[in-house]
Amino acid sequence: MKRLLGIWRAWSVRTKLLAVGGTVAVLAGGAVAAYAVLKRDADVACPPPCELEVEKAPKPKEVIETVNWPVYGYDDQRTRHLPTRRVRPPYDSSEWSFQAGKLLEFSPVVADGKLYVVDKDARVYALDADKGEPVWRNEIGDLAASSPAYADGRVFVVSLEPGTAVGMRARDGKVLWQRPLPGRSETSPLAYGKNVIVGSESGDVFALDQDDGSVRWQVSTDGNVKGGLALDDGVLYGANYAGEVFAIRASNGSFVWQSSTQGLSLGRGGPVYSTPAVAFGRVYLGSIDGRIYSFDADSGELLWSHSTGDWVYPGPAVADTKRSEPTVYIGSKDQNFYALNAETGEVRWQKDIGGVVLGAASVLGEVVYVAGLGPDIGTFGFDVKTGKQVFESELGEYNPVISDGHRMYLTGSSNIRAFEHETRAERKRDAERRRKQRREKVEREQRQREVKQAKQRRQRAAKRAKRQSQEQRGDEGRDAGRGDEGGHS
Repeated sequence: MKRLLGIWRAWSVRTKLLAVGGTVAVLAGGAVAAYAVLKRDADVACPPPCELEVEKAPKPKEVIETVNWPVYGYDDQRTRHLPTRRVRPPYDSSEWSFQAGKLLEFSPVVADGKLYVVDKDARVYALDADKGEPVWRNEIGDLAASSPAYADGRVFVVSLEPGTAVGMRARDGKVLWQRPLPGRSETSPLAYGKNVIVGSESGDVFALDQDDGSVRWQVSTDGNVKGGLALDDGVLYGANYAGEVFAIRASNGSFVWQSSTQGLSLGRGGPVYSTPAVAFGRVYLGSIDGRIYSFDADSGELLWSHSTGDWVYPGPAVADTKRSEPTVYIGSKDQNFYALNAETGEVRWQKDIGGVVLGAASVLGEVVYVAGLGPDIGTFGFDVKTGKQVFESELGEYNPVISDGHRMYLTGSSNIRAFEHETRAERKRDAERRRKQRREKVEREQRQREVKQAKQRRQRAAKRAKRQSQEQRGDEGRDAGRGDEGGHS
């Protein structure tokens, strides 16, 4: 140390300044390098020409016949959008209520008059859609977190434990086949042609034969495949926990393209739990890196990204309705629910619902429904165009709403209820019934007051009569006493 101090003292002032300056430059350079590594990339804005492939949606009929909602997300593209005029607020009181007694993290599917749902303990239920009564139930494992899929009289389910895919007969729940997977699975299956598509935490995507569960093709990715896969024009779209976003040919499992989320700092990828939605020539999804993404469906090019304040766990709902432009509806762990311009990612409107959003929204007609996780949060319905709240229920935590075009089925933490739209005539009858009930209540209360008042009058009259009688006896006693005194004199 003394030697170093001696060298330092021997240097000229100019040499000392150059040495200090060099040290500062090195430190500054290191700080710049560290910032470059640690910083979070800015959101991507959609480059021109930023256009959507929008087809004019057919005008929904005034009365829509009952339809199937056979997979998680409603259709193969997982858009979660059902055009309907019939299913809308206000609703009557629930038609029926089913209680599973176990967590229902994922919504049911509905097909041909039955609802199919899987609880946390991997118990599969078939419910009568008109009554809510169980038709059958069967256990396919120990732990599950996904929706089933329905196709051609069969129900397809996956389990986390023991990590299997199962084919069941829809009419009675009989297990037709079981296929062990190399890892746990919570990807809601997708039925396509003769295949059923499932993913695994092993990073694999499988096409299984619907008849016997045999593997028709298998493809590996570099991360856990958690969410479901969406299908459009013969191509499957998915993502994984390595932040990879990919497109696979549904016919043979070959890759069409591979892309990625922007991720976090230090080169960390943005894991994806979200089930993608495909619409307007785009692929939309959320990531645990806190962003919502739009990729080109043909090339995988990242077209835009939008940051939120926390994880974006759920899949999006995507809709182009009569009253609103093409919009992406998705919630975040930051407790906000976002309506984003599907073309550019710009915010149309957003709502703080007061609870973490972990489940996907659904669009029924001109209303989008979303649930929040937390005490006394429940489910909200917002006008798709304005964001005005038009519905609220205490029921709902994760993936709350599906519909068959006749009823809205609302899923809570462990129960399901069915609701039907209350028509103007029904509202008028209900209003008249309530007015009648109020009149009857007023009349009943008036009669009760009159009876009470009459009783009080009788009681007061009886008391007066009693006092008068007592006073009269007292007078008679005093008169008698005076008479006795006169007899002694």
